[in-house]
Amino acid sequence: MTDRMDATTMPGMKKALTTDYDTALARVAEALAGEGFGVLTEIDVRETLRKKLGVEFRRYKILGACNPPFAHRALSAELDAGIMLPCNVLVYEGDDGHAVVVAVDPMATFAAHHEALRPIAAEVRERLERVIARL
Repeated sequence: MTDRMDATTMPGMKKALTTDYDTALARVAEALAGEGFGVLTEIDVRETLRKKLGVEFRRYKILGACNPPFAHRALSAELDAGIMLPCNVLVYEGDDGHAVVVAVDPMATFAAHHEALRPIAAEVRERLERVIARL
């Protein structure tokens, strides 16, 4: 099930999976690679909150995905487009123990308001939609 979230609540595309968190992380990386994205950053929110605040949290990672040709096109069109880079993809453990994946919708960012960035953002969204659909 792929849900496009209401842009007023969260600018992303969300899918609840029937797999566990570790399996989902591997599948997300593979699906991203299949669309030309690499994972540049990986933030382990659970570990960060444990170290910084001493609190426990569900397994939750923020992946910074980048497709270099799209990044180059966006930055060449508008230097401030770097604010959207890399594209965030969340993988977290839902209340039922299954993984949930959320990918940013570039068309729900400032790119939708910049004529030069709109077609690039639309192409990136199409690819991220295919990533989410493959999971």
